[in-house]
Amino acid sequence: MDYQAIIDQYYPTDDNLRRLLLHHSRQVADRCLQVARRHRELPIDVQFLEEAAMLHDIGIRWCHAPGIFCLGDEPYIRHGLIGGRLLRQAGWERHARVCERHTGTGITMAQIQQQELPLPLADYTPQTMEEQLVCYADKFYSKSHPDRELSVLQAAQSLERFGSEGVQTFLAWSRMFE
Repeated sequence: MDYQAIIDQYYPTDDNLRRLLLHHSRQVADRCLQVARRHRELPIDVQFLEEAAMLHDIGIRWCHAPGIFCLGDEPYIRHGLIGGRLLRQAGWERHARVCERHTGTGITMAQIQQQELPLPLADYTPQTMEEQLVCYADKFYSKSHPDRELSVLQAAQSLERFGSEGVQTFLAWSRMFE
């Protein structure tokens, strides 16, 4: 099965949600691929990177975010877990981990406990180069403003509300990827 077949399986109708998901995912994938081309010295599996970028938000359908056409019941912060479960069921373990680890600059167990987030207690921080790159690229594009691309500074500022640790992680990625 290819990534398009998975998207078609969970988003079979050509509606606003599918179009938004495909647009956003393509933006993220294209930025990831640009970085991979520019930094051939980095150990990146390019095929996996593109697939993972195209699937990183596959779980949004089941979340409640009406502003981006998501009419499910789950809190939006769980979309990565939902996507991870779907991809794991399809046998796409590495892709599942990208889904689970792309929110913010990753979510730690301490953050889950301190903020009482509705997530199982685990470490959801990106570990592999591909996980980090999808997480990084995702910060430049918002599904709420699909035609806007943030600068590195704007993306860093958008992370400030979640604490300085995430901003520092993002800025370290920008030094590696830009």
